[in-house]
Amino acid sequence: MKATLVKTPARVFRSWPRRLALAIGLLSLGLAAGYAAGRKPWVAAPAAPPGMRWVPGGEFTMGTDSPQAWPDERPAHRVKVDGFWIDDHEVTNAEFRAFVDATGYVTTAEKAPSVEEILSQTPPGTPPPPPEMMVPGSLVFKSPAGQVDLRDISQWWIWTPGASWRAPEGPGSTIDGRDDHPVVQVSWDDAVAYARWADKRLPTEAEWERAAKGTRDKEPYTWGSEPPSDKNTPANIWQGQFPSRNTATDGFERTSPVKSFPPNSLGLYDMAGNVWEWCADWYERDLYARRASAGTIVNPAGPAHSDDPSRPYSPLRVQRGGSFLCNDDYCSRYRPSARHGGSPDTGTSHVGFRCVKSPPAGR
Repeated sequence: MKATLVKTPARVFRSWPRRLALAIGLLSLGLAAGYAAGRKPWVAAPAAPPGMRWVPGGEFTMGTDSPQAWPDERPAHRVKVDGFWIDDHEVTNAEFRAFVDATGYVTTAEKAPSVEEILSQTPPGTPPPPPEMMVPGSLVFKSPAGQVDLRDISQWWIWTPGASWRAPEGPGSTIDGRDDHPVVQVSWDDAVAYARWADKRLPTEAEWERAAKGTRDKEPYTWGSEPPSDKNTPANIWQGQFPSRNTATDGFERTSPVKSFPPNSLGLYDMAGNVWEWCADWYERDLYARRASAGTIVNPAGPAHSDDPSRPYSPLRVQRGGSFLCNDDYCSRYRPSARHGGSPDTGTSHVGFRCVKSPPAGR
């Protein structure tokens, strides 16, 4: 069956957040590790649950003052976190299917939004969306035929009725043969539900960055200091001209199977590229500026609420790691310090998640 795509004018995206994407803006370790974290290297890490790696507690530099940084990544500041386990790869389609089969869970994208829900996240006076849009669906990336204005994300994000984790690109698409790809089209609410079922939780933003940087606290990428290129493709990101031409030099146009690229220094895969990953925290654009004179911050859990002046009507949760769409010409957000806010009730074709677990008290 051919996918049915409903393209929404740019002004709609400015007016309606939520998963009509309404969102986009709406979108939008271990000896070495022991030394790096200040732990005695002869102290063994706790035995890890299956599929997880230990991240030693300790201090690290959160954020960056690099010229590459977006304003919300500055200034760099010191943070200390306790040790924790983290999934060594993003949650896959097969793993998410096991959750759905066991619980009967229905994801956000598989439920029709209500007019009231949408209008609660829009400026006063916004007209209601047309009835044909009030159906289950989600946002799907689609390359435009030619180069477009990069300020207008509606040129490549299409509200697609019927798109969900089972059909990531809309009706006619499938995850058959993609059991080992990261699950996408999951909202923050979906990720939290899975984590609870798995007796885990979503990472805090600080935990996520600690895990991504590993023993490379001072280097700009999860793999070191060399920038990606056509000859150096250490992660699943965009090659070519975004958003109209993807040369797929890394071998993948969209998501790649987890563990397709080398792990970082802690043995974690896809901490850069492939899909964005939900974190537990609310997103505040100027959070780091408020922390500038606070000294070392211990186990930060994020702000009490969302705050992004550019998207005042939509609450946002933190997303980390970049995706297969990240490109130096557009965002370069596959760096471990890069951050982004996404509407928690919105899933897209480039957002997934992984989980963490704290050790028992007293460890």
